[in-house]
Amino acid sequence: MIERYSRKELKDIWSEENKYKIWLDVEIAAAEAMEKYKVIPKGVASIVKKKGKIKVKRIHDIEAKVKHDVIAFLTSITEQAGIKARYLHQGMTSSDVLDTTLNIQLVQSGKILLTDIDKILSVLKKQSKKYKMTPCIGRSHGIHAEPITFGLKLASFYAEFKRNKERLKHSIDNISTCAISGAVGTYANISPKIELYVAKKLKLKPETISSQIIPRDRHAQYFTTLGIIASSVERVATEIRHLQRSEVYELQEFFSKDQKGSSAMPHKKNPILSENLTGLARIVRGHVVPALENVTLWHERDISHSSVERSIGPDANITLDFALVRLANLLDKMIVYPKKMAENLNFTRGLVFSQEVMLELTKTGISREKAYRLVQSHAKKSLASKINLIELLKKDKNITNKISIKKIDKIFNYNKHFRNVGYIFKRVFK
Repeated sequence: MIERYSRKELKDIWSEENKYKIWLDVEIAAAEAMEKYKVIPKGVASIVKKKGKIKVKRIHDIEAKVKHDVIAFLTSITEQAGIKARYLHQGMTSSDVLDTTLNIQLVQSGKILLTDIDKILSVLKKQSKKYKMTPCIGRSHGIHAEPITFGLKLASFYAEFKRNKERLKHSIDNISTCAISGAVGTYANISPKIELYVAKKLKLKPETISSQIIPRDRHAQYFTTLGIIASSVERVATEIRHLQRSEVYELQEFFSKDQKGSSAMPHKKNPILSENLTGLARIVRGHVVPALENVTLWHERDISHSSVERSIGPDANITLDFALVRLANLLDKMIVYPKKMAENLNFTRGLVFSQEVMLELTKTGISREKAYRLVQSHAKKSLASKINLIELLKKDKNITNKISIKKIDKIFNYNKHFRNVGYIFKRVFK
């Protein structure tokens, strides 16, 4: 990813230095196991640990000649550690190192993403409770529907990110496997005991069965989960973008003192952060299909997945991390306008109560179809003539003969819409 959308924590995980460091950790852990079970002489692991240093440029120089990254890496380590290093990688294949390392990087990234989600949950919980009973209009199809509270909007986002956290935790657990099983995964030249040792040392689980590579359905689940989380980010961002529109203006992204909104129009305060999040979400989701396509490889292995993962591994994780941190800050600093919410709530002059009037008419014996047509006709007139709906209803004897004026007044009250907010909050924040 470009620097603009990258944070150091995730960049470090996907750096060449960290990748080769994990390769070395895998090789040393395997050597320790081989020494324990007397496959190789004692002292190999300790000498490699002491003298083997990561020299990225040297590895790349060797790879330019041999055209094989793992061989280049092993050659570089052997140059430093001496003849004993020849026992490294005994009975192993490149995928044992590459796949185990990739999974470790995904686990490292996933744990940071979990922390990012925790920050979002914390902010959403705080803001949900702050605006728990702040009335605003609910919209369906972009059209005014019925009253809700702004706190309920935020609580909906909270519940979604709580599900995302569980999805990610499961995906991290699912990807936490290692394979040290040799060519075509049969342990022909390496004991399964070596794999068990390495798995325990690196806090992973042995892969149930590897075909020389770790099955890519595990990776597909991980990247699909990132795609779902990105979509949740975009859902929040899209809501913010809509609510900041001039005609709506119920909230606004924080706008600093010296910030400029437009190079041409000095009055502009654009929702650039949420628009940016929408774009970043597209990038993360764009990596899902390649991850799914990586599941299907030729026979026991090919490397068509390799080039894909070298790209989507860092890009998807780094991008989502940046997006999650940006969203947490956006939600924490957003400016909310309760008065404008109240103004918009009353914008349609009582049309939001149409369902209650219809339902009350059905209680008097009128068919639902007739009650619907009756209320709809007044709703259309109210909208066209800009007359409050309640005034039109009170003038219609077909309605007042069925529902008293007192009852009509009682219907046109927002309190009924908010009486179960507490119940919903208890379910969300239990």
